[in-house]
Amino acid sequence: MVKEPASPVKDKNYDLIHAVQMSLKHIWQMETYIADAEQRGDTELATWFRKIQENNRKAGEQGKKMLMERMQRENG
Repeated sequence: MVKEPASPVKDKNYDLIHAVQMSLKHIWQMETYIADAEQRGDTELATWFRKIQENNRKAGEQGKKMLMERMQRENG
């Protein structure tokens, strides 16, 4: 396993922004996995991927809200 180097970005919101971006990316990626599972007739797996997708959607929305609140406090 290759360990990524520490981020050169020292912005205190960097990790939050990155986590939101990854959550949103996973929402999109799950569409491919859901379609693949459905094409194979595997509804159990498609349902599980939808649950993951929904969890990522919730996390993305929570992260966006948190980031907006932080930005508003900083620019107060």
